[in-house]
This record gives sequence, structure tokens and C-alpha cells, in this order.
Amino acid sequence: MTAVETQMTYSNSYTIHHEEAYMTQEEDWDRDLLLDPAWEKQQRKTFTAWCNSHLRKAGTQIENIEEDFRNGLKLMLLLEVISGERLPKPDKGKMRFHKIANVNKALDFICSKGVKLVSIGAEEIVDGNVKMTLGMIWTIILRFAIQDISVEETSAKEGLLLWCQRKTAPYRNVNVQNFHISWKDGLALCALIHRHRPDLIDYSKLRKDDPVGNLNTAFEVAEKFLDIPKMLDAEDIVNTPKPDEKAIMTYVSCFYHAFAGAEQAETAANRICKVLAVNQENEKLMEEYEKLASELLEWIRRTIPWLENRAAEQTMRAMQQKLEDFRDYRRIHKPPRVQEKCQLEINFNTLQTKLRLSNRPAFMPSEGKMVSDIANAWKGLEQVEKGYEEWLLTEIRRLERLDHLAEKFKQKCAMHETWTS
Repeated sequence: MTAVETQMTYSNSYTIHHEEAYMTQEEDWDRDLLLDPAWEKQQRKTFTAWCNSHLRKAGTQIENIEEDFRNGLKLMLLLEVISGERLPKPDKGKMRFHKIANVNKALDFICSKGVKLVSIGAEEIVDGNVKMTLGMIWTIILRFAIQDISVEETSAKEGLLLWCQRKTAPYRNVNVQNFHISWKDGLALCALIHRHRPDLIDYSKLRKDDPVGNLNTAFEVAEKFLDIPKMLDAEDIVNTPKPDEKAIMTYVSCFYHAFAGAEQAETAANRICKVLAVNQENEKLMEEYEKLASELLEWIRRTIPWLENRAAEQTMRAMQQKLEDFRDYRRIHKPPRVQEKCQLEINFNTLQTKLRLSNRPAFMPSEGKMVSDIANAWKGLEQVEKGYEEWLLTEIRRLERLDHLAEKFKQKCAMHETWTS
């Protein structure tokens, strides 16, 4: 769909749109159809309630939709409330031209939002033309309540319909295909409420043959618990062969904004929680790295002096014990530290990757605890370890030679003693 065109014809003649962004040409506001008394009654009640749901935020309301917008003041206030923007300062006079000027400011604002108005002029609104007033309010509802609805690849009316279909799909006796007949029995509205707030309606107790009861249940629950004012009469909907589509769309859009807003807030909250969880996990990895690095470096500092000790023992037994201690070190004490060193490097790289993916600054360990610092300390440990092993073997060979020489000396002494005797 193309964007809604922005255009307005002056000489107090405005246009009703070709709103391609949210409705097709054949679904445009039809002046002839508005002559249907049942539809006009539904639109009056629905549009009035919709306007009041916004005007009450400004501490006011309307009673008669075609009368209370005639001076343009409440119309401008309505547009300010629903758009969150300021309109030009209204004319305070009570003359007809003051009223026309105010309505023109409102219509100018509507056109500035990309709505192309046709055949709606300020004079018709000021004169209390029911058809034109309802058409103008429908245009406002389309632009500010329905146009921005987006579900997957669809938007506006189609998006709202798809949202309703998705939400009510699991419910029995509900088959949403349009915004008129599909809502006559009230089950679709009850299903929408139950899908999001199952605590408010017991859907299993609803009967398809009680449309008035179902509709009134939905209206009452929505007004009491969801802050959605009653915009329709159950009897009017049930007794009309085809309920007014615009009235139904207006009312249903309120449910979308009530529930989709909560879903978006929940999604945002979940996203924040996920970010916080990631940050907590990163902080935990940082703490683990610092702790593991400290313990490993401390073990290296304690071990190096022991390996640097080259004080030779005087007996072969004592040196053999040193060799056994060294073998225990190689077999029992060192392997867990090798695993710690590997895990430390893995944690560091994993942490840096996570931080980079989440656009966070790189992790900088405490001074002396960088991966390179640990690698250098480990390299020093292995060098000392290698020297210690070489020293042990050298000392043991030296003691073995001494023992051999001592044994030969003893043998010779024994021979001399025997010869002397």
C-alpha cells in the first residue's frame, strides 16, 4: 500500500481521502450508507464514546457529536490529546467566522498528517451536518487509531483483522472474517478479552445462542477492568442484519491498543530483563576471571620458590624423596592448574566476544592479571620446573657415583683387613 497523500483544497472545501495506507477505495466512507438510521445510530454512540475516552484526559467531554464540535474548540482539543502535539491558538470569538477559522485549523492539522479530505468543509461542521461530522471523526479514528496498527506484513484494517484472527483462533464458535457479522454473537469480543485476561471471563460458560448476554458481558468487563468505555448497544448489534463496520472497528481497535500496548510493554520489559541478565552474566564472568587469575598466579608464586630451591640432600634416600615429591607435583598438583589456565583463556575470550556483540567496552582485568601476564608467569614456572628436574637427575647420578665409589672403597678396605689379619 502507498502512503496516504497529503493535499487540501481551500475555499472551505476539504476532501475525504483515498486512504490507501489503511483502507481501499471501496471501503471509503460512503455518504449514502450513512443515511441508514441503524448505522448512523451506532456511529453516533461509538464515535461519541471514542471521542470522550480521549477528551476526558483533558477534563471535558461531548454530549452531542454534531453540536459540540461546531465551534472547533473541542475538535482542536481532541486532536491535541490524541496526537500529543500543539495546534495553533484557537480564535476565542463566538461569531461564525471564528468557528469556521477554528474548524479550519483542525482540518489543516488532519491534512498535515497525510490525510486527503474530500468534500468536508468547515461550514458543514459549523452548521452541524451529521454526515460530514461523522465522516470527519471516522477520518480521525482511521488516522490516529487504526492506520498505525501493524501485524507482521499487514497494517491498518488488515493488520487489525489479522490480530483479531490470531488471538481468537483457538476458541470454539469464533471465526473472525470481517468487522460486522463476525462480532454479532459477542463470542469474538469475549475471546479477545479471555485470551489476554482469562481471569475476567469464564469462556466455557458462554453460549452462542445468547448474543446479547455475551455482548453485555464483554462491554461491562471492558469498561470495568480495561478502561474501554461502552461504545455499542448489544440490542442494536443483534437486531441489525449487518452491524456498522466502522463502529465495530473503532471499538475493537481499543482492545488492540489496550492489549498490544501491554504486550509491547511486556516485550520491552523482557528485553530489559534479558539485557540485565546478560550484563549480570558478564559481570559474573569478570568476577570468576579475576578470582581464577588471582588463585592461579598465587599458586605459581608459591611453587616457583620450591622449584628454585637447589639445596642438595646428603643422602640418596632424601634425594629420592625429593624426586617423589616432584613426581607428585607433575602427576597430581599441576594438571588441575593446567585446566584452570585453559579455562581462564576460554572465559576471557568468551567474555570479550559477548561484550563486543552487545556493544559494551572490552574487559580490562586488574593490573598484573592480563592473559599475557598469566602466560608469562606460566612460562617462568615451566622454565624453573625444567631446571629443577635436570638438577634432581644430576644430583641423583652424582650420589649414585659416590655410593658406587664408597662401595668399592669398602670392598678394598675389607680385602686389606682380611690380608692384614
